[in-house]
Amino acid sequence: MSAFKIAVFEGDGIGPEIMKPTVDLLRRMSSVAKTYDLTFENLPGGAGCYTDMGESLPKASLAVAGAADAILLSAMGLPDIRYPDGTEITPQIDLRMAFDLFAGIRPVRIPPGGLSPLKMPAGKSVDFVLVRESTEGLFYTQGKGKVEHDEARETLRITRGTSEKLFEFAFNLATDRKAQGQGTGRVTCVDKANVFRAFAFFREIFDKTAGEHPAIEADHAYVDAMALWMVQRPWDFDVLVTENMFGDILSDLGAGLMGGLGVAPSADIGQDHAVFQPCHGSAPDIAGLGVANPFAMVLSAAMMLDWLGLRHNNTEMAKDAARLREAVDGQIIGRKALTGDIGGTARTDEAVAALTDALFAAA
Repeated sequence: MSAFKIAVFEGDGIGPEIMKPTVDLLRRMSSVAKTYDLTFENLPGGAGCYTDMGESLPKASLAVAGAADAILLSAMGLPDIRYPDGTEITPQIDLRMAFDLFAGIRPVRIPPGGLSPLKMPAGKSVDFVLVRESTEGLFYTQGKGKVEHDEARETLRITRGTSEKLFEFAFNLATDRKAQGQGTGRVTCVDKANVFRAFAFFREIFDKTAGEHPAIEADHAYVDAMALWMVQRPWDFDVLVTENMFGDILSDLGAGLMGGLGVAPSADIGQDHAVFQPCHGSAPDIAGLGVANPFAMVLSAAMMLDWLGLRHNNTEMAKDAARLREAVDGQIIGRKALTGDIGGTARTDEAVAALTDALFAAA
Protein backbone atom coordinates (compact mmCIF):
# COMPACT_ATOMS: atom_id res chain seq x y z
CA MET A 1 0.00 0.00 0.00
CA SER A 2 1.30 3.46 -0.93
CA ALA A 3 1.27 6.12 1.79
CA PHE A 4 0.84 9.79 0.89
CA LYS A 5 1.32 12.83 3.12
CA ILE A 6 -1.01 15.75 2.38
CA ALA A 7 -0.20 19.26 3.57
CA VAL A 8 -3.40 21.11 4.50
CA PHE A 9 -3.95 24.86 4.70
CA GLU A 10 -7.43 25.48 6.14
CA GLY A 11 -7.39 29.13 5.05
CA ASP A 12 -9.52 32.06 6.11
CA GLY A 13 -13.21 32.92 6.27
CA ILE A 14 -15.20 29.90 5.15
CA GLY A 15 -11.98 27.99 4.48
CA PRO A 16 -12.00 25.78 7.60
CA GLU A 17 -15.74 25.09 7.17
CA ILE A 18 -15.23 23.48 3.76
CA MET A 19 -11.81 21.95 4.39
CA LYS A 20 -12.73 19.83 7.42
CA PRO A 21 -15.58 17.89 5.76
CA THR A 22 -13.47 17.43 2.63
CA VAL A 23 -10.61 15.94 4.63
CA ASP A 24 -13.12 13.79 6.52
CA LEU A 25 -14.40 12.38 3.21
CA LEU A 26 -10.86 11.71 2.02
CA ARG A 27 -9.95 10.02 5.31
CA ARG A 28 -12.96 7.75 5.04
CA MET A 29 -12.17 6.85 1.44
CA SER A 30 -8.56 6.20 2.40
CA SER A 31 -9.59 3.99 5.33
CA VAL A 32 -11.28 1.51 3.00
CA ALA A 33 -8.81 1.81 0.11
CA LYS A 34 -6.70 -1.24 -0.64
CA THR A 35 -3.80 0.44 -2.45
CA TYR A 36 -3.29 3.85 -0.82
CA ASP A 37 -3.32 5.59 2.53
CA LEU A 38 -3.61 9.33 3.16
CA THR A 39 -2.35 11.26 6.19
CA PHE A 40 -2.94 14.97 6.71
CA GLU A 41 -1.02 17.74 8.46
CA ASN A 42 -2.61 21.14 9.09
CA LEU A 43 -0.25 24.06 8.54
CA PRO A 44 -0.56 27.74 9.47
CA GLY A 45 -0.94 30.21 6.64
CA GLY A 46 -3.22 32.97 5.39
CA ALA A 47 -4.55 36.31 6.58
CA GLY A 48 -5.33 35.06 10.09
CA CYS A 49 -1.82 33.68 10.34
CA TYR A 50 -0.44 37.06 9.25
CA THR A 51 -2.38 38.75 12.04
CA ASP A 52 -1.23 36.24 14.66
CA MET A 53 2.37 35.60 13.55
CA GLY A 54 3.32 38.47 11.27
CA GLU A 55 3.76 36.04 8.36
CA SER A 56 1.19 34.85 5.84
CA LEU A 57 3.25 31.80 4.87
CA PRO A 58 5.75 30.83 7.59
CA LYS A 59 8.98 29.20 6.47
CA ALA A 60 8.17 26.12 8.54
CA SER A 61 4.84 25.71 6.72
CA LEU A 62 6.56 26.10 3.36
CA ALA A 63 9.14 23.46 4.28
CA VAL A 64 6.52 20.91 5.37
CA ALA A 65 4.42 21.61 2.28
CA GLY A 66 7.45 21.13 0.06
CA ALA A 67 8.11 17.71 1.57
CA ALA A 68 4.48 16.57 1.23
CA ASP A 69 3.14 14.50 -1.65
CA ALA A 70 0.44 17.10 -2.38
CA ILE A 71 -0.94 20.33 -0.96
CA LEU A 72 -4.63 20.84 -0.26
CA LEU A 73 -5.49 24.49 0.22
CA SER A 74 -8.76 26.19 1.05
CA ALA A 75 -9.77 29.80 0.42
CA MET A 76 -7.20 32.33 1.68
CA GLY A 77 -7.17 36.04 2.36
CA LEU A 78 -9.49 38.59 3.99
CA PRO A 79 -10.31 41.98 2.50
CA ASP A 80 -9.61 43.92 5.69
CA ILE A 81 -6.21 42.31 6.36
CA ARG A 82 -3.56 43.56 3.95
CA TYR A 83 0.17 44.09 3.61
CA PRO A 84 1.50 47.59 4.39
CA ASP A 85 1.47 48.46 0.66
CA GLY A 86 -2.29 47.83 0.50
CA THR A 87 -2.18 44.58 -1.47
CA GLU A 88 -4.11 41.50 -0.35
CA ILE A 89 -2.53 38.59 1.43
CA THR A 90 -2.15 35.79 -1.13
CA PRO A 91 0.01 32.91 0.13
CA GLN A 92 -1.53 30.76 -2.59
CA ILE A 93 0.43 32.84 -5.12
CA ASP A 94 3.54 32.60 -2.93
CA LEU A 95 3.23 28.81 -3.09
CA ARG A 96 3.06 28.95 -6.89
CA MET A 97 6.25 30.96 -7.03
CA ALA A 98 8.09 28.93 -4.38
CA PHE A 99 7.42 25.60 -6.08
CA ASP A 100 7.33 26.82 -9.71
CA LEU A 101 3.71 25.75 -10.19
CA PHE A 102 3.59 27.00 -13.76
CA ALA A 103 0.41 25.22 -14.91
CA GLY A 104 -2.86 26.44 -13.43
CA ILE A 105 -5.58 23.91 -14.25
CA ARG A 106 -9.19 25.09 -14.38
CA PRO A 107 -11.58 22.37 -15.62
CA VAL A 108 -14.92 23.48 -17.03
CA ARG A 109 -17.48 20.66 -16.93
CA ILE A 110 -21.20 21.00 -17.57
CA PRO A 111 -22.91 17.60 -17.57
CA PRO A 112 -26.38 17.28 -19.09
CA GLY A 113 -28.76 18.76 -16.54
CA GLY A 114 -26.04 20.89 -14.93
CA LEU A 115 -26.41 24.35 -13.47
CA SER A 116 -25.24 26.37 -16.46
CA PRO A 117 -27.10 29.58 -17.29
CA LEU A 118 -26.56 28.69 -20.94
CA LYS A 119 -29.28 27.07 -23.00
CA MET A 120 -27.48 23.92 -24.02
CA PRO A 121 -28.41 22.40 -27.38
CA ALA A 122 -29.76 18.87 -27.21
CA GLY A 123 -27.01 16.31 -26.98
CA LYS A 124 -24.31 18.85 -26.09
CA SER A 125 -22.16 18.78 -22.97
CA VAL A 126 -19.15 20.84 -21.99
CA ASP A 127 -15.85 19.36 -20.84
CA PHE A 128 -12.75 21.45 -21.50
CA VAL A 129 -9.71 22.48 -19.46
CA LEU A 130 -8.18 25.92 -19.22
CA VAL A 131 -4.42 25.74 -18.62
CA ARG A 132 -3.21 29.05 -17.21
CA GLU A 133 0.45 29.93 -16.85
CA SER A 134 0.66 30.78 -13.15
CA THR A 135 4.11 32.22 -12.36
CA GLU A 136 4.77 35.12 -14.73
CA GLY A 137 2.77 37.03 -17.36
CA LEU A 138 1.16 40.23 -16.07
CA PHE A 139 1.45 38.94 -12.50
CA TYR A 140 5.25 39.06 -12.75
CA THR A 141 5.62 42.33 -10.82
CA GLN A 142 2.86 41.64 -8.32
CA GLY A 143 3.42 43.98 -5.40
CA LYS A 144 6.41 45.55 -7.20
CA GLY A 145 4.71 47.76 -9.76
CA LYS A 146 5.81 51.39 -9.99
CA VAL A 147 3.60 54.40 -9.35
CA GLU A 148 5.31 57.70 -10.12
CA HIS A 149 3.36 60.94 -10.05
CA ASP A 150 0.67 60.55 -12.75
CA GLU A 151 1.82 57.21 -14.16
CA ALA A 152 1.68 53.58 -13.02
CA ARG A 153 3.49 50.66 -14.62
CA GLU A 154 3.44 46.88 -14.33
CA THR A 155 5.65 44.51 -16.31
CA LEU A 156 4.43 41.62 -18.46
CA ARG A 157 7.04 38.86 -18.57
CA ILE A 158 6.93 35.77 -20.76
CA THR A 159 9.95 33.47 -20.87
CA ARG A 160 10.82 30.71 -23.28
CA GLY A 161 11.64 28.20 -20.56
CA THR A 162 8.35 28.54 -18.70
CA SER A 163 6.30 28.71 -21.91
CA GLU A 164 7.89 25.53 -23.23
CA LYS A 165 7.01 23.68 -20.01
CA LEU A 166 3.49 25.10 -20.11
CA PHE A 167 2.82 24.07 -23.71
CA GLU A 168 4.34 20.63 -23.24
CA PHE A 169 2.01 20.15 -20.26
CA ALA A 170 -1.00 21.27 -22.33
CA PHE A 171 -0.26 18.91 -25.23
CA ASN A 172 0.37 15.99 -22.87
CA LEU A 173 -2.93 16.76 -21.14
CA ALA A 174 -4.77 16.77 -24.47
CA THR A 175 -3.12 13.45 -25.35
CA ASP A 176 -4.21 11.90 -22.05
CA ARG A 177 -7.76 13.26 -22.36
CA LYS A 178 -8.08 11.89 -25.89
CA ALA A 179 -6.84 8.47 -24.76
CA GLN A 180 -9.46 8.47 -21.99
CA GLY A 181 -12.26 9.55 -24.32
CA GLN A 182 -12.65 12.94 -22.59
CA GLY A 183 -11.43 15.24 -25.35
CA THR A 184 -10.96 15.52 -29.08
CA GLY A 185 -7.20 15.96 -28.94
CA ARG A 186 -7.02 19.70 -29.55
CA VAL A 187 -5.04 22.51 -27.92
CA THR A 188 -5.95 26.16 -28.50
CA CYS A 189 -3.44 28.90 -27.70
CA VAL A 190 -5.30 31.95 -26.37
CA ASP A 191 -3.31 35.18 -26.73
CA LYS A 192 -3.27 38.70 -28.13
CA ALA A 193 -0.53 38.18 -30.70
CA ASN A 194 -2.02 40.72 -33.11
CA VAL A 195 -1.20 43.60 -30.72
CA PHE A 196 1.61 42.62 -28.34
CA ARG A 197 5.05 41.38 -29.36
CA ALA A 198 5.22 39.38 -26.12
CA PHE A 199 2.19 37.35 -27.20
CA ALA A 200 3.58 36.87 -30.71
CA PHE A 201 6.62 35.37 -28.95
CA PHE A 202 4.28 33.25 -26.82
CA ARG A 203 2.55 31.98 -29.97
CA GLU A 204 5.83 31.20 -31.72
CA ILE A 205 6.83 28.92 -28.85
CA PHE A 206 3.38 27.30 -28.92
CA ASP A 207 3.67 26.55 -32.64
CA LYS A 208 7.09 24.98 -32.15
CA THR A 209 5.74 22.71 -29.40
CA ALA A 210 2.71 21.86 -31.55
CA GLY A 211 5.05 20.60 -34.25
CA GLU A 212 6.42 18.07 -31.77
CA HIS A 213 2.90 16.66 -31.16
CA PRO A 214 1.53 15.91 -34.65
CA ALA A 215 -1.25 13.67 -33.32
CA ILE A 216 -2.85 16.62 -31.52
CA GLU A 217 -4.67 19.40 -33.38
CA ALA A 218 -3.36 22.89 -32.61
CA ASP A 219 -4.92 26.27 -33.29
CA HIS A 220 -5.05 29.85 -31.96
CA ALA A 221 -7.62 32.33 -30.70
CA TYR A 222 -7.43 35.94 -29.55
CA VAL A 223 -8.52 36.29 -25.95
CA ASP A 224 -11.43 38.64 -26.69
CA ALA A 225 -12.81 36.24 -29.29
CA MET A 226 -12.38 33.32 -26.90
CA ALA A 227 -14.43 35.12 -24.23
CA LEU A 228 -17.24 35.33 -26.79
CA TRP A 229 -16.90 31.73 -27.98
CA MET A 230 -16.83 30.34 -24.44
CA VAL A 231 -20.37 31.67 -24.11
CA GLN A 232 -21.58 30.90 -27.63
CA ARG A 233 -20.11 27.41 -28.15
CA PRO A 234 -18.13 26.12 -25.15
CA TRP A 235 -18.72 22.50 -26.22
CA ASP A 236 -16.28 23.00 -29.13
CA PHE A 237 -13.14 23.20 -26.97
CA ASP A 238 -10.79 20.69 -25.40
CA VAL A 239 -7.64 22.26 -23.91
CA LEU A 240 -7.10 26.03 -23.84
CA VAL A 241 -3.67 27.37 -22.86
CA THR A 242 -2.99 31.00 -22.04
CA GLU A 243 -1.06 33.66 -20.12
CA ASN A 244 -1.55 34.32 -16.41
CA MET A 245 -3.88 37.34 -16.44
CA PHE A 246 -5.94 36.09 -19.38
CA GLY A 247 -6.30 32.76 -17.59
CA ASP A 248 -7.34 34.49 -14.38
CA ILE A 249 -10.19 36.24 -16.19
CA LEU A 250 -11.30 33.35 -18.42
CA SER A 251 -11.33 30.90 -15.51
CA ASP A 252 -13.98 32.97 -13.74
CA LEU A 253 -15.99 33.03 -16.96
CA GLY A 254 -15.67 29.26 -17.05
CA ALA A 255 -16.91 29.07 -13.46
CA GLY A 256 -19.91 31.17 -14.45
CA LEU A 257 -20.70 28.75 -17.26
CA MET A 258 -20.80 25.91 -14.70
CA GLY A 259 -23.14 27.76 -12.36
CA GLY A 260 -20.75 29.70 -10.15
CA LEU A 261 -17.49 29.65 -8.22
CA GLY A 262 -19.03 27.29 -5.68
CA VAL A 263 -18.63 24.41 -8.12
CA ALA A 264 -15.28 25.46 -9.64
CA PRO A 265 -12.17 23.49 -8.59
CA SER A 266 -8.58 24.19 -9.55
CA ALA A 267 -5.00 22.97 -9.34
CA ASP A 268 -1.60 24.60 -9.73
CA ILE A 269 0.91 22.04 -10.92
CA GLY A 270 4.67 22.04 -11.40
CA GLN A 271 7.14 19.33 -12.21
CA ASP A 272 7.50 18.17 -8.59
CA HIS A 273 4.67 19.76 -6.56
CA ALA A 274 0.98 20.55 -6.86
CA VAL A 275 -1.58 22.61 -4.95
CA PHE A 276 -5.32 21.93 -5.11
CA GLN A 277 -7.87 24.56 -4.07
CA PRO A 278 -11.32 25.90 -4.94
CA CYS A 279 -11.47 28.93 -7.25
CA HIS A 280 -13.66 30.95 -4.90
CA GLY A 281 -12.58 33.32 -2.16
CA SER A 282 -12.89 33.21 1.60
CA ALA A 283 -16.40 34.81 1.70
CA PRO A 284 -16.03 36.40 5.15
CA ASP A 285 -19.61 37.71 4.96
CA ILE A 286 -20.94 34.17 5.46
CA ALA A 287 -18.12 32.72 7.56
CA GLY A 288 -19.41 30.90 10.61
CA LEU A 289 -23.01 30.74 9.37
CA GLY A 290 -22.78 27.12 8.20
CA VAL A 291 -24.03 27.86 4.69
CA ALA A 292 -20.79 27.68 2.64
CA ASN A 293 -20.76 25.51 -0.47
CA PRO A 294 -18.31 22.57 -0.06
CA PHE A 295 -18.56 21.31 -3.64
CA ALA A 296 -15.60 23.20 -5.16
CA MET A 297 -13.36 22.08 -2.31
CA VAL A 298 -14.46 18.46 -2.74
CA LEU A 299 -13.92 18.65 -6.51
CA SER A 300 -10.44 20.08 -5.92
CA ALA A 301 -9.71 17.09 -3.69
CA ALA A 302 -10.84 14.85 -6.55
CA MET A 303 -8.30 16.58 -8.78
CA MET A 304 -5.65 15.83 -6.15
CA LEU A 305 -6.54 12.13 -6.19
CA ASP A 306 -6.38 12.15 -9.99
CA TRP A 307 -2.94 13.77 -9.99
CA LEU A 308 -1.52 11.43 -7.34
CA GLY A 309 -3.05 8.42 -9.06
CA LEU A 310 -1.55 9.33 -12.43
CA ARG A 311 1.82 10.23 -10.91
CA HIS A 312 2.06 6.98 -8.95
CA ASN A 313 0.17 4.69 -11.33
CA ASN A 314 -2.58 4.06 -8.78
CA THR A 315 -5.85 3.29 -10.53
CA GLU A 316 -7.83 3.09 -7.27
CA MET A 317 -7.11 6.76 -6.58
CA ALA A 318 -8.38 7.69 -10.03
CA LYS A 319 -11.54 5.67 -9.42
CA ASP A 320 -12.11 7.39 -6.08
CA ALA A 321 -11.62 10.77 -7.78
CA ALA A 322 -14.33 9.82 -10.27
CA ARG A 323 -16.59 8.75 -7.38
CA LEU A 324 -16.24 12.17 -5.75
CA ARG A 325 -17.12 13.94 -9.01
CA GLU A 326 -20.08 11.64 -9.59
CA ALA A 327 -21.36 12.31 -6.06
CA VAL A 328 -21.24 16.07 -6.65
CA ASP A 329 -22.75 15.73 -10.13
CA GLY A 330 -25.58 13.65 -8.67
CA GLN A 331 -26.52 16.39 -6.22
CA ILE A 332 -26.36 19.07 -8.92
CA ILE A 333 -28.25 17.18 -11.63
CA GLY A 334 -30.88 15.99 -9.16
CA ARG A 335 -31.06 19.48 -7.57
CA LYS A 336 -30.51 17.89 -4.17
CA ALA A 337 -28.80 19.44 -1.15
CA LEU A 338 -27.70 22.56 -3.01
CA THR A 339 -26.45 25.53 -1.01
CA GLY A 340 -27.85 29.03 -1.46
CA ASP A 341 -25.17 30.26 -3.89
CA ILE A 342 -26.33 27.73 -6.49
CA GLY A 343 -30.07 28.01 -5.98
CA GLY A 344 -30.76 25.72 -3.03
CA THR A 345 -31.44 26.01 0.67
CA ALA A 346 -29.10 23.35 2.10
CA ARG A 347 -26.60 24.10 4.80
CA THR A 348 -22.98 22.99 4.53
CA ASP A 349 -23.49 19.96 6.77
CA GLU A 350 -26.56 18.90 4.76
CA ALA A 351 -24.65 19.12 1.48
CA VAL A 352 -21.81 17.08 2.97
CA ALA A 353 -24.23 14.51 4.40
CA ALA A 354 -25.76 14.05 0.95
CA LEU A 355 -22.31 13.46 -0.55
CA THR A 356 -21.45 11.04 2.24
CA ASP A 357 -24.63 9.04 1.61
CA ALA A 358 -23.91 8.94 -2.12
CA LEU A 359 -20.36 7.74 -1.56
CA PHE A 360 -20.81 5.28 1.31
CA ALA A 361 -24.49 4.29 1.60
CA ALA A 362 -23.85 0.97 -0.12
CA ALA A 363 -20.64 0.31 1.79
